[in-house]
Amino acid sequence: MIKTTLLYEGKAKKVWNTQDPDLLVSEFKDSLTAFNGEKKSTEAGKGELNNKISTELFKYLNEKGISTHFVDMLDANHMLHRRAEVIMIEVIVRNIATGSLSRKLDIKEKTVLPFTLVEFDYKNDALGDPKINDQHCMILNLVKDEADLEYIRYMARRINNILSDFYAGVDIKVVDFKLEFGYDKNDNIILIDELSPDNFRLWDADTNEKLDKDRFRDGIGGLTDAYSLVLERIQSRQGKV
Repeated sequence: MIKTTLLYEGKAKKVWNTQDPDLLVSEFKDSLTAFNGEKKSTEAGKGELNNKISTELFKYLNEKGISTHFVDMLDANHMLHRRAEVIMIEVIVRNIATGSLSRKLDIKEKTVLPFTLVEFDYKNDALGDPKINDQHCMILNLVKDEADLEYIRYMARRINNILSDFYAGVDIKVVDFKLEFGYDKNDNIILIDELSPDNFRLWDADTNEKLDKDRFRDGIGGLTDAYSLVLERIQSRQGKV
Protein backbone atom coordinates (compact mmCIF):
# COMPACT_ATOMS: atom_id res chain seq x y z
CA MET A 1 0.00 0.00 0.00
CA ILE A 2 1.45 3.36 -1.07
CA LYS A 3 1.16 6.55 1.01
CA THR A 4 -0.10 9.56 -0.93
CA THR A 5 -0.94 12.83 0.85
CA LEU A 6 -0.47 13.63 4.53
CA LEU A 7 -3.87 13.73 6.24
CA TYR A 8 -2.82 14.61 9.78
CA GLU A 9 0.27 14.86 11.98
CA GLY A 10 -0.03 14.45 15.74
CA LYS A 11 2.38 14.12 18.62
CA ALA A 12 3.17 10.45 18.02
CA LYS A 13 2.00 9.64 14.49
CA LYS A 14 1.56 10.88 10.96
CA VAL A 15 -1.56 9.64 9.16
CA TRP A 16 -1.43 9.32 5.38
CA ASN A 17 -4.03 8.86 2.69
CA THR A 18 -3.57 5.98 0.27
CA GLN A 19 -4.81 5.18 -3.22
CA ASP A 20 -7.71 3.36 -1.55
CA PRO A 21 -10.20 5.90 -0.13
CA ASP A 22 -11.20 3.48 2.64
CA LEU A 23 -7.66 2.84 3.91
CA LEU A 24 -5.08 4.99 5.70
CA VAL A 25 -1.49 4.47 6.83
CA SER A 26 -0.23 5.54 10.26
CA GLU A 27 3.50 6.27 10.56
CA PHE A 28 4.67 5.87 14.16
CA LYS A 29 7.17 8.57 15.17
CA ASP A 30 10.03 8.49 17.68
CA SER A 31 8.90 11.74 19.26
CA LEU A 32 7.88 11.95 22.92
CA THR A 33 5.64 14.52 24.60
CA ALA A 34 4.21 14.90 28.09
CA PHE A 35 2.26 17.44 30.15
CA ASN A 36 0.19 18.63 27.16
CA GLY A 37 3.29 19.03 25.01
CA GLU A 38 5.32 21.04 27.52
CA LYS A 39 8.00 18.32 27.75
CA LYS A 40 9.34 17.05 24.43
CA SER A 41 12.06 14.68 23.26
CA THR A 42 12.77 11.85 20.83
CA GLU A 43 13.91 8.30 21.46
CA ALA A 44 15.19 6.19 18.58
CA GLY A 45 13.16 3.02 18.09
CA LYS A 46 10.12 4.12 20.11
CA GLY A 47 7.87 4.36 17.07
CA GLU A 48 8.76 0.88 15.88
CA LEU A 49 8.08 -0.58 19.32
CA ASN A 50 4.72 1.17 19.57
CA ASN A 51 3.73 -0.09 16.13
CA LYS A 52 4.67 -3.67 16.96
CA ILE A 53 2.98 -3.66 20.38
CA SER A 54 -0.18 -2.06 18.95
CA THR A 55 -0.23 -4.58 16.12
CA GLU A 56 -0.11 -7.56 18.49
CA LEU A 57 -2.86 -6.13 20.71
CA PHE A 58 -5.13 -5.10 17.84
CA LYS A 59 -4.82 -8.61 16.40
CA TYR A 60 -5.65 -10.10 19.78
CA LEU A 61 -8.69 -7.87 20.26
CA ASN A 62 -9.91 -8.68 16.75
CA GLU A 63 -9.70 -12.37 17.64
CA LYS A 64 -11.83 -11.64 20.72
CA GLY A 65 -14.56 -10.01 18.65
CA ILE A 66 -13.64 -6.34 19.18
CA SER A 67 -14.10 -4.26 16.01
CA THR A 68 -10.96 -2.20 15.34
CA HIS A 69 -9.54 -0.19 12.47
CA PHE A 70 -6.46 -2.44 12.19
CA VAL A 71 -5.70 -4.12 8.85
CA ASP A 72 -1.97 -4.94 8.75
CA MET A 73 1.51 -3.90 9.86
CA LEU A 74 3.25 -2.80 6.68
CA ASP A 75 6.77 -2.43 8.08
CA ALA A 76 8.55 -1.41 11.28
CA ASN A 77 6.95 2.04 11.54
CA HIS A 78 3.83 1.83 9.34
CA MET A 79 0.38 0.40 10.05
CA LEU A 80 -2.44 0.02 7.51
CA HIS A 81 -5.91 0.65 8.90
CA ARG A 82 -9.46 1.54 7.93
CA ARG A 83 -10.53 5.15 7.65
CA ALA A 84 -12.85 6.30 10.43
CA GLU A 85 -14.48 9.53 11.55
CA VAL A 86 -12.71 10.23 14.84
CA ILE A 87 -14.96 10.68 17.87
CA MET A 88 -13.33 13.59 19.68
CA ILE A 89 -13.44 11.91 23.09
CA GLU A 90 -10.45 10.44 24.89
CA VAL A 91 -11.78 7.52 26.90
CA ILE A 92 -9.76 7.07 30.10
CA VAL A 93 -10.01 3.67 31.80
CA ARG A 94 -8.61 3.34 35.34
CA ASN A 95 -8.03 0.25 37.50
CA ILE A 96 -5.48 1.61 40.00
CA ALA A 97 -5.19 5.18 41.31
CA THR A 98 -2.20 7.15 40.11
CA GLY A 99 -1.36 10.30 38.17
CA SER A 100 -4.06 12.97 37.92
CA LEU A 101 -6.64 10.82 39.74
CA SER A 102 -4.46 10.73 42.84
CA ARG A 103 -3.43 14.38 42.58
CA LYS A 104 -6.85 15.89 41.95
CA LEU A 105 -9.03 13.70 44.17
CA ASP A 106 -6.48 12.84 46.88
CA ILE A 107 -6.87 9.10 46.32
CA LYS A 108 -3.79 7.36 47.66
CA GLU A 109 -1.31 6.29 44.98
CA LYS A 110 -1.55 2.59 44.04
CA THR A 111 -5.05 2.20 45.53
CA VAL A 112 -6.90 -0.53 43.64
CA LEU A 113 -10.24 0.99 42.67
CA PRO A 114 -13.45 -0.80 43.76
CA PHE A 115 -14.58 -0.90 40.13
CA THR A 116 -13.20 0.10 36.75
CA LEU A 117 -13.54 3.86 36.34
CA VAL A 118 -14.30 5.19 32.83
CA GLU A 119 -13.86 8.92 32.22
CA PHE A 120 -14.28 11.13 29.15
CA ASP A 121 -11.86 13.90 28.14
CA TYR A 122 -12.60 16.32 25.31
CA LYS A 123 -9.97 15.65 22.64
CA ASN A 124 -8.85 19.24 22.20
CA ASP A 125 -5.20 20.17 22.74
CA ALA A 126 -5.93 23.92 22.74
CA LEU A 127 -8.21 23.47 25.77
CA GLY A 128 -5.92 20.98 27.52
CA ASP A 129 -8.24 17.97 26.97
CA PRO A 130 -10.70 18.88 29.77
CA LYS A 131 -12.93 16.39 31.59
CA ILE A 132 -16.44 16.22 30.17
CA ASN A 133 -19.69 14.43 31.00
CA ASP A 134 -22.46 13.01 28.81
CA GLN A 135 -24.30 16.32 28.57
CA HIS A 136 -21.13 18.08 27.40
CA CYS A 137 -20.70 15.37 24.74
CA MET A 138 -24.22 15.99 23.44
CA ILE A 139 -23.92 19.79 23.53
CA LEU A 140 -20.66 19.53 21.54
CA ASN A 141 -22.19 17.01 19.10
CA LEU A 142 -19.31 14.59 19.71
CA VAL A 143 -21.51 11.52 19.13
CA LYS A 144 -24.64 10.82 17.12
CA ASP A 145 -26.80 10.01 20.16
CA GLU A 146 -26.58 9.16 23.86
CA ALA A 147 -26.69 5.43 23.17
CA ASP A 148 -23.27 5.78 21.54
CA LEU A 149 -21.82 6.99 24.85
CA GLU A 150 -23.15 3.92 26.65
CA TYR A 151 -21.75 1.68 23.92
CA ILE A 152 -18.34 3.36 24.20
CA ARG A 153 -18.34 2.80 27.97
CA TYR A 154 -19.34 -0.85 27.47
CA MET A 155 -16.58 -1.37 24.90
CA ALA A 156 -13.99 0.36 27.12
CA ARG A 157 -14.78 -1.98 30.01
CA ARG A 158 -14.80 -5.01 27.74
CA ILE A 159 -11.43 -4.08 26.25
CA ASN A 160 -10.10 -3.48 29.77
CA ASN A 161 -11.17 -6.97 30.86
CA ILE A 162 -9.59 -8.59 27.81
CA LEU A 163 -6.29 -6.73 27.98
CA SER A 164 -5.98 -6.89 31.78
CA ASP A 165 -6.31 -10.67 31.59
CA PHE A 166 -3.89 -10.79 28.67
CA TYR A 167 -1.24 -8.72 30.46
CA ALA A 168 -1.73 -10.60 33.73
CA GLY A 169 -0.56 -13.66 31.81
CA VAL A 170 2.81 -11.98 31.27
CA ASP A 171 3.11 -10.53 34.79
CA ILE A 172 2.10 -6.97 33.94
CA LYS A 173 -0.59 -4.87 35.65
CA VAL A 174 -2.80 -2.62 33.54
CA VAL A 175 -3.05 0.48 35.73
CA ASP A 176 -4.91 2.82 33.38
CA PHE A 177 -5.03 3.70 29.70
CA LYS A 178 -6.54 5.90 27.01
CA LEU A 179 -8.69 4.64 24.13
CA GLU A 180 -10.05 6.39 21.07
CA PHE A 181 -13.01 5.37 18.94
CA GLY A 182 -14.41 6.35 15.56
CA TYR A 183 -17.31 5.78 13.18
CA ASP A 184 -16.53 3.55 10.21
CA LYS A 185 -18.15 4.08 6.79
CA ASN A 186 -21.25 2.23 8.00
CA ASP A 187 -21.51 4.38 11.17
CA ASN A 188 -20.39 1.50 13.37
CA ILE A 189 -18.23 2.49 16.36
CA ILE A 190 -14.78 0.89 16.15
CA LEU A 191 -11.58 1.10 18.20
CA ILE A 192 -8.89 3.27 16.55
CA ASP A 193 -5.54 4.98 17.30
CA GLU A 194 -2.92 2.79 19.07
CA LEU A 195 -2.51 0.44 22.03
CA SER A 196 1.04 1.19 23.09
CA PRO A 197 2.82 2.05 26.35
CA ASP A 198 2.48 5.69 25.26
CA ASN A 199 -1.23 5.36 26.06
CA PHE A 200 -1.15 2.67 28.78
CA ARG A 201 0.27 2.71 32.28
CA LEU A 202 1.80 -0.72 32.71
CA TRP A 203 3.56 -1.92 35.88
CA ASP A 204 5.52 -5.08 36.46
CA ALA A 205 3.28 -7.34 38.53
CA ASP A 206 6.01 -8.24 41.03
CA THR A 207 8.00 -5.02 41.42
CA ASN A 208 5.59 -2.26 40.24
CA GLU A 209 8.38 -1.06 37.93
CA LYS A 210 6.95 1.36 35.39
CA LEU A 211 7.00 -0.01 31.83
CA ASP A 212 5.34 2.94 30.08
CA LYS A 213 5.70 6.61 29.17
CA ASP A 214 5.86 7.58 32.85
CA ARG A 215 9.56 6.74 32.54
CA PHE A 216 9.78 9.84 30.33
CA ARG A 217 7.32 11.94 32.36
CA ASP A 218 9.18 11.19 35.61
CA GLY A 219 12.69 11.43 34.11
CA ILE A 220 13.51 7.81 35.00
CA GLY A 221 15.04 6.95 31.61
CA GLY A 222 15.23 3.55 29.96
CA LEU A 223 12.00 4.05 28.03
CA THR A 224 12.79 1.91 24.99
CA ASP A 225 14.23 -0.81 27.23
CA ALA A 226 10.90 -0.91 29.08
CA TYR A 227 8.87 -0.92 25.84
CA SER A 228 11.10 -3.69 24.48
CA LEU A 229 10.41 -5.75 27.60
CA VAL A 230 6.66 -5.27 27.13
CA LEU A 231 6.94 -6.42 23.51
CA GLU A 232 9.05 -9.44 24.47
CA ARG A 233 6.49 -10.53 27.06
CA ILE A 234 3.61 -10.08 24.59
CA GLN A 235 5.43 -12.10 21.96
CA SER A 236 6.30 -14.82 24.47
CA ARG A 237 2.60 -15.22 25.28
CA GLN A 238 1.79 -15.32 21.58
CA GLY A 239 4.54 -17.92 20.98
CA LYS A 240 6.57 -15.59 18.76
CA VAL A 241 9.90 -15.70 20.64
